[in-house]
Amino acid sequence: MVLCTVSVPEPASPSAASHSQTLDRGLRALEVLARRPDGLTVSELAGALATHRAAVYRLLGPLADHHLVRREADGRFTLAPGLIELAAGVRPRLQEVSEPVLQRLADRLRATTALTIRDGDEAVVAAVVLPREPRMHITYRSGMRHPLTQGAPGHVLLAAGSPARGEPEVISRARERRYSVSRGELLPGATGVAAAISAPGHEPDAAISAVWIAGLDPEAVAIDVMAAADEIAVALWART
Repeated sequence: MVLCTVSVPEPASPSAASHSQTLDRGLRALEVLARRPDGLTVSELAGALATHRAAVYRLLGPLADHHLVRREADGRFTLAPGLIELAAGVRPRLQEVSEPVLQRLADRLRATTALTIRDGDEAVVAAVVLPREPRMHITYRSGMRHPLTQGAPGHVLLAAGSPARGEPEVISRARERRYSVSRGELLPGATGVAAAISAPGHEPDAAISAVWIAGLDPEAVAIDVMAAADEIAVALWART
């Protein structure tokens, strides 16, 4: 390194707009890779982001340094385990309390159970629990998103708010009954029953659900699902 005494002006700091654009591209890169578990090449990722390869390399470097992406032996980039550590900090107390309850509910009903969290106008699946028995059951991945207007978990989360003019009847009915039933809205052929969790200090922004193909009465399942939601709520209140 060569040092000199010539005074030069400091380079201008990147604008807020460029910061936002870089962050946005980095986040979009993670979203694209999440949809492609087999990974993408730099060229493929550049095409998906509508940018050039050099910009993608600049994004992937810091993401790899923080263990959010990794380069596989074939040169493709995939998501990396560092994301698991970040995800562990998302509503950890809610998941810690919910998962044992969901497991007992899944075992009792012999159906798949799930925890869903509200994120704006969307619902995000935070945990999926299968019953511990040797039969085939529905499964789907954590992180799946769907509109609040679609599926029983979204219905009960919308119903937790104040009535809105012109809201669908299914939301009004969920508000009256404290649970919602949906058929084939999220998974073809599946029936789902959901109830919201009354979180301490604010209106519910999480719900639990049971999902199955055949053999269960939704009204009977609703009783167990609401009881499990109340059990989680009581445990959350006890920890505040």
